[in-house]
Amino acid sequence: MRVSTDEQGASGLGLEAQRAAIQAAADRLGVELVSWHTDSGVSGAAPVEKRPGLLGAIADLDSGAVLLVAKRDRLARDPIVSAMTEQLVTRKGARLVSAAGEGTESDDPTSVLMRRMVDAFSEYERLLIGARTKAALQAKRRRGEKTGGAVPYGWRLQATSEINGAAVRGVALLVEDPAEQAVIQDVEAMRAAGGSLSSIAAELNRRGITTKRGSSWTHTQIGRVLRLAKDQRDREADSGSQAA
Repeated sequence: MRVSTDEQGASGLGLEAQRAAIQAAADRLGVELVSWHTDSGVSGAAPVEKRPGLLGAIADLDSGAVLLVAKRDRLARDPIVSAMTEQLVTRKGARLVSAAGEGTESDDPTSVLMRRMVDAFSEYERLLIGARTKAALQAKRRRGEKTGGAVPYGWRLQATSEINGAAVRGVALLVEDPAEQAVIQDVEAMRAAGGSLSSIAAELNRRGITTKRGSSWTHTQIGRVLRLAKDQRDREADSGSQAA
């Protein structure tokens, strides 16, 4: 059995559902279940060597044994990983069977084609999920929602469930920190006047202004602040042009 972190709560993909499907298939095939193996929180794209549950299942196989999975996408969502696993199972003199069928009933040309098609669609679905997740995170960032990582200088987390009258329960929003934004403006002004990153860092340290973590400034941190400020202006300009 396998479930990735993203699939933990997805309907039909939970470990209990997989166990029930495997048990039903074993009863139908008249085989005895001798061991259970699970890869929990493991991506379907993970290579075989990073699948302790799968490796344990293969190690338990004897000649004539059957490796049962609820569906082939539980085996992997990468055609190469699926093919490698099938080879390892075959070398043990065993069979790989999907409770959902999916062309695992025999090795005739049509069944082999079916397996390859199922594996290809599993990979396609994984890539779609990745693309949707990336797009969702980008949308959150454009709205100012926190998606992970440290809070950048010039910003703070909004500790409220309402912004401008709109309910945003369970969402942490980034809002500008007035004092830190003023420091960023000074940094940009010094840079525009020809100041080096090191000289700007030295000036902030002379004023007693610290970083978000309370440490002294370095030229690297000043460069990061300037890049983030520029990125933010570019995002705001893009949002403005799209709204227009």
